[in-house]
Amino acid sequence: STRESRVPDRYGFVGLTSQLDNDPKTYREAMSDIDSDKWLEAMKSEMDSMGSNQVWTLIDPPKGVRPIGCKWVYKRKLGADGEVTAFKARLVAKGYTQRPGVDFEETYSPVAMAKSIRILLAIAAWYDYETWQMDENGLLNGFVEEEIFMDQPEGFTAVGEEQKVCHLQRSIYGLKQAFQSWNTRFDEVIRGYDFIKNNYDPCIYMKVSGSSVAYLVLYVDDILLIGNDVKMLGDIKAWLSTQFSMKDMGEASYILGIKIYRDRSRRLLGLTQS
Repeated sequence: STRESRVPDRYGFVGLTSQLDNDPKTYREAMSDIDSDKWLEAMKSEMDSMGSNQVWTLIDPPKGVRPIGCKWVYKRKLGADGEVTAFKARLVAKGYTQRPGVDFEETYSPVAMAKSIRILLAIAAWYDYETWQMDENGLLNGFVEEEIFMDQPEGFTAVGEEQKVCHLQRSIYGLKQAFQSWNTRFDEVIRGYDFIKNNYDPCIYMKVSGSSVAYLVLYVDDILLIGNDVKMLGDIKAWLSTQFSMKDMGEASYILGIKIYRDRSRRLLGLTQS
């Protein structure tokens, strides 16, 4: 079959240029892979992110509690030309073991519509607006309202505390309510910075200050900023970085699996998906 396989969006790998069949499927495979040092570094980075965001606390398992499992998901992230640009290791909860009414309630979370993104990119091309991109480990910023306990990650069990479990304070990838928790938190924060939510697409926001205008597109944890004022956009990026753990991706050239070609002198913008 020539049909391309894709990793589920809930694993947070939306927008990779392609999927490689030789990426490790398990922790054991990662440790025996030719790039084991890169995978270990990626896992340590993920664990550092978990720690800095205070995603969980280790506690003795409460009586009668059945912790959910977790696993590592590995991907080589590719650039626009197919070259490996990064090694990603994502710790995901085994959300399929969660029980409705016990481990989760609401799960729905919106994402920006493709047509909304195309319209905004067309506006950017016509008016020669800036198009900037940011990446954010967004799900770690959503708070968990339910009592959820999870096994410790494979390969990173705390020495001397092997019997303890992770008491989740924040959402992680794989949880059924993860995207809903993150979207709720982001919406509250961004509207506090005078952004107005679009009536027709709840993941499109606009901020106006005098003659300056900025649009923000949220797709899971990818952020696209479009606007006519470099200083205003810079202030927004700086502010976002104080609220969340953000990575500045510079000018948008590749988003959600789509490569962006731009000729600003002719006010042309093209999209291609290989």
